[in-house]
Amino acid sequence: MTVRADLHNHSCLSPCGDLYASPSAMAARARERGIDLMALTDHNSARNAPAFAEACRRQGLMALFGTETTSREEVHILSLFPDTDAARDWGEWVYARLPDFRHDPERFGDQVVVDADENILDFEERYLIPAIDASIDEIRAETLHRGGLIIPAHIDRPTNSLLSQLGFLPDLQFSALEITAWPPATDPRGHTLICDSDAHFLDDVGRRTFTFSAEIGPGAGQDEVFAALAEALREGSTTLSIAG
Repeated sequence: MTVRADLHNHSCLSPCGDLYASPSAMAARARERGIDLMALTDHNSARNAPAFAEACRRQGLMALFGTETTSREEVHILSLFPDTDAARDWGEWVYARLPDFRHDPERFGDQVVVDADENILDFEERYLIPAIDASIDEIRAETLHRGGLIIPAHIDRPTNSLLSQLGFLPDLQFSALEITAWPPATDPRGHTLICDSDAHFLDDVGRRTFTFSAEIGPGAGQDEVFAALAEALREGSTTLSIAG
């Protein structure tokens, strides 16, 4: 089958995300827009992963889980895992390296942990945006050691990207590179390219997607889905749909 994927999305847990962007609302919008595989990547936390897993199950979506982590160099990096246990464990590693800055909801909005029925379970009190005490290479190595996929986010943006912060693509191997516009802003040096919505609001879900072919069906298990995506990224067999 041809899988339409959007691997970069933020829920109401991210301080820059909309409170209406609950995991259940995001999954429903993804289904409306023909997405088959969706990932939740809140800033420096995976606490909404369980709700997202159940919401995607209800909508018949395939799902992945992880974070958009900010490195010591102020670069945003996606780390993706096949199940909520791995994602939550990864999230704890990230959280332990996050500065203990108290979140100010009056300035930045609430950081809300919810269940799949949109019941509020908790409010995250530590501000989730800052860079953690780990380098790009440390985040990359730890993600790969845990069996995850490591993808530098929006490498062509003027802030929080590899090119904006370093000025070049480092000599490191990643699972893929995420771009937001075509043509690429730099030579990908053999890396597979993907594009994602980076949705912080429901209307942004699915604005950029990519597709890949995989021998999986609607009832495929999480490990099968993850393995199929990983193979497509290794082979470079992705087709990008960049609308804005």
